[in-house]
Amino acid sequence: MSEQTQTGELAAQAHAAHGDEHAQGHGHNVSYGTYFLVWLGLVALTAVTVTIAGIHLGSLTLITAMLIAAVKTTLVGYHFMHLKYDNVIIKVFVLVCLVIFLTFWILTFSDLSFR
Repeated sequence: MSEQTQTGELAAQAHAAHGDEHAQGHGHNVSYGTYFLVWLGLVALTAVTVTIAGIHLGSLTLITAMLIAAVKTTLVGYHFMHLKYDNVIIKVFVLVCLVIFLTFWILTFSDLSFR
C-alpha cells in the first residue's frame, strides 16, 4: 500500500471520528446543577415580574418587565439552547436578529408615544 493511500485512509478515519463526536453531542458537558441554577433563576425572575406587575410603577412597569424578560431570554438562549457553545457565526446571526427585533420595538413605541 502506498504512503498516499495510507494518509488518505487516516484522514478519512479522523474525519469520521470528528463527525461522530458532533453527532453524539460530545462537544460539551453541562452539569445538572447548572441547569437547576438557571431554572431557579428563571423562576425567581418570573416571581419578580409578577410582583412588579402588582405594584403599579406607572410607566416603569412595562420597562422593568421588558428588562426582566430580556434577562430571562438571555439565560434560556445561553444555557438551554447552548448558544454558549455555538460558533461565532451563529452568535452573530442571533445578535442581528435581536437588533432587528429591538429596532421594531423602538419604532413601535416611538410611534405610540407621539400619537
